[in-house]
Amino acid sequence: MKTQEEIFNTLKKIMSEMFELAADDIVPNANLKDDLDIDSIDAVDLMVRLRDITGKRINPEDFKNARTIQDVVDTVYRINAA
Repeated sequence: MKTQEEIFNTLKKIMSEMFELAADDIVPNANLKDDLDIDSIDAVDLMVRLRDITGKRINPEDFKNARTIQDVVDTVYRINAA
């Protein structure tokens, strides 16, 4: 996952599988809590899965301010670039 588009597509697939979400609902501006009903426990599960895929340690603080799918994409992109 090198580009933001690759990250988004991977995230979309993961979230569809993990949380049984419709792929069409997973759009960059979708709010994790309000639109997708992702709670804090779900967010931790997602972080663990992303860590497994990227091979990089993901600090919970990095996701603290993530509110949308695009925020998650940006965070993963930044961690991958580091």
